[in-house]
Amino acid sequence: MQAKTPEQSKTIMTDLVLPSETNPINNLFGGELLARMDRAASIAARRHSRRIVVTASVNHVAFNRSVPLGSVVTIEAKVSRSFKSSMEVFMDVWIEDRESGLRTKANEAIYTFVAVDETGRPVEVPELVPETDLEKARFEAALRRKQLSLVLAGKMKPNEATELKALFE
Repeated sequence: MQAKTPEQSKTIMTDLVLPSETNPINNLFGGELLARMDRAASIAARRHSRRIVVTASVNHVAFNRSVPLGSVVTIEAKVSRSFKSSMEVFMDVWIEDRESGLRTKANEAIYTFVAVDETGRPVEVPELVPETDLEKARFEAALRRKQLSLVLAGKMKPNEATELKALFE
């Protein structure tokens, strides 16, 4: 199986925030943003694996900035690390100033997807080879995040989490 780079999975989705997607103070509903991120991340995971993918977990979401009605929202998603059948996808969410066109990072998220066959059984995915400094940093941190999730879910003993030992010593 041929290794791939994060750039090969890059997915950019741009859309406008409409009135029906906002809360009483005219900001994008958090759930609406989560759904948009899920779609962008699933496309990135599919591009990496070239398989059917299912959302396994929403590992992290940071709603750092509200997204007002009428905003142009861009979600950039890339696979940050692949494991045997799972892929971590890191997303950056940007809002664009209407007048200047300047983009501001509003939110970020990390989702995990699993590649499956037509019967829903997990299948192997290609290795990921990060290229940029940011891709390398996200790649390295992905293993720590995975091990922490497994420990918290009771699927890995804390003493087996090799990447986390340095945090607790």
